[in-house]
Amino acid sequence: MNKLLATLIAGAFAVSTSAAFAQTAAPATPATPATPAAPAMKSDAMKSGDAMKADDAKAAKDAKAAKKAAKKKHFAAQHAEMQKNSGMKQSPPAKTKASTTPAPAADAAKSSDATKAAPK
Repeated sequence: MNKLLATLIAGAFAVSTSAAFAQTAAPATPATPATPAAPAMKSDAMKSGDAMKADDAKAAKDAKAAKKAAKKKHFAAQHAEMQKNSGMKQSPPAKTKASTTPAPAADAAKSSDATKAAPK
């Protein structure tokens, strides 16, 4: 019996809310003006206000960049300190064959210069 009563109450609530939505009026659409409004001329006060907003935006951007740079510097210092305190030594960068041997093109240029300099 309790389940039936709960179901009837839920059904009555659902019907009442859907009926309330159905009776609300649709929002009226505004009428379009015959001629568009002309833009108003900006006064000196408004122009200076716009300039101040632009300056504030630039200052905020600069402050953000400075904060980011300071955070990056702090992180680099903290990382260096951790590397120093870790007791592990970083291995030097591995040398590749290309960096230890001279380039063959350079040898060819030297040999051609030597043959040109030799008397005939």
